[in-house]
Amino acid sequence: MRIVFKTSYDKDIDIHEHWGKRGAYLALLAIMVALPFLVGEYYLAEAANTLIWSLAGMGLMVLVGHTGQVSLGHAAFLAIGAYTDAALMTAGVPFVIAFPVAGLAAGLFGALIAIPAVRMSGIYLAIATLAVFVIVEELVIMLEPITGGVGGIFAPSITILGINFDRYAALPNLYWLILAVVVIVTWGYANLMRSPTGRSFLAVRDSEVSARALGINVTRTRALAFGLSSGVTGLAGALMGHYIGFFNYELFSIFISINLLLVVTIGGLGFIQGAFLGAILITAVPQAIAITRDWANASLGVDLGGIPGLDTMIFSLVLIGFIIYEPTGLYGRWLKIRTWWELFPLARKDMFRRQKSYLKTERMR
Repeated sequence: MRIVFKTSYDKDIDIHEHWGKRGAYLALLAIMVALPFLVGEYYLAEAANTLIWSLAGMGLMVLVGHTGQVSLGHAAFLAIGAYTDAALMTAGVPFVIAFPVAGLAAGLFGALIAIPAVRMSGIYLAIATLAVFVIVEELVIMLEPITGGVGGIFAPSITILGINFDRYAALPNLYWLILAVVVIVTWGYANLMRSPTGRSFLAVRDSEVSARALGINVTRTRALAFGLSSGVTGLAGALMGHYIGFFNYELFSIFISINLLLVVTIGGLGFIQGAFLGAILITAVPQAIAITRDWANASLGVDLGGIPGLDTMIFSLVLIGFIIYEPTGLYGRWLKIRTWWELFPLARKDMFRRQKSYLKTERMR
């Protein structure tokens, strides 16, 4: 077991508990930077796609995992980010300006929607966000001169200081750009959660009654979380548009919102690392299904491609399994394994038994 000797109170709010964990993250970052030299273009493209989903997952994690709000329409903010970035670049605005403006536009739209929406909770908030998704989808079709309507729109190629970041012409450059954005957002996210604002998010999530008793403006805190969540998701949408190259409103369907919920739920609600683990799972499972389908067709003569909704069924079974057996997700399971290993042989069998008692304030919500 590692014993952390704290010499100042600042250690309690440090991003990393000790240098060992900091070194592990630096080693992981070094591997990610060197990935274009280690794998082919196919796997590099999949890694870039996973990073984009991780960024979108972090956006939703602010809302669901750290503030306790539910959203079924976050694909709308992906669409706002993608269309805003593509429209501005088509008009001649450089990427270094269009990209942050796209995130700002999605964040402002989310904040405006949040003013009335955050006064709701539970299923009512989920229905409200679903209605927002429908509104944005209709606006995309109506604003045809800007969005291309039903036909769609091309995302212009990114060029910064004469360096091309096109997916097909310069995939490693695009991958490094996406990685840089994800690292910066992750660093900002981690610092946000150790600030008073981040702690107010957690207080609202755990008990609104207790948060109000502590003097926290619950409505303003939830609206701020909604705006930040929408902005980060908008950045992911802008990168997704450049990754795909050409897109229309059908890309940002309700299934994207459901997949985002799967990312944060399966990865681990309330953990930044959970957004990455969930994104890895959500992008790896379709590839595993495709490989299994080809193997079954070639070796066993079984055509799994004729089964409609196979991917959706598998994702549903995975989600149900995690909700029943591991509600803390993949990262929660990793924390339990790590704790058991650190305490071995003193670990007890039922040390991770699920808590079934609640605070009185929790029962009064």
